[in-house]
Amino acid sequence: MKKIIILFLFAGSLFLLNACGNQSKSTEVVSAPASVKQINQSAFEALVKKDNPVIIDVRTPAEIAEGIIPGATVFANVNEEAFDAEISKLDTTKSYIVYCRSGSRSNKAANIMLSKGFKNVYNLTGGVLNWKGAMIKP
Repeated sequence: MKKIIILFLFAGSLFLLNACGNQSKSTEVVSAPASVKQINQSAFEALVKKDNPVIIDVRTPAEIAEGIIPGATVFANVNEEAFDAEISKLDTTKSYIVYCRSGSRSNKAANIMLSKGFKNVYNLTGGVLNWKGAMIKP
């Protein structure tokens, strides 16, 4: 009888060891969070021609009064409380290019947009300071 019990215990141990060693590894694909795409002026111009994105100026009203990049249609100061409300009015499925004076505030704004479910958000690196094209008065 002892031999039978030992045999069952041995077989059970082998079964448990085998089961633990063969646990299936999860094949679930976890996508990385979206990130802001950084673009320079030439990529900006190519994207405007190809995708017709919405261009957002997130500077202050005083900065905007000095001139805007042609094509900008949304003006939402990222440092104002109204920024979230303005961004919430936009279609999250469209493409957006965000710019500011140097690229820092627009990167912040673009990341806020991603956190709100926007998928295609681009930041103009260097902002208006690096812009070599025409600027227009609003």
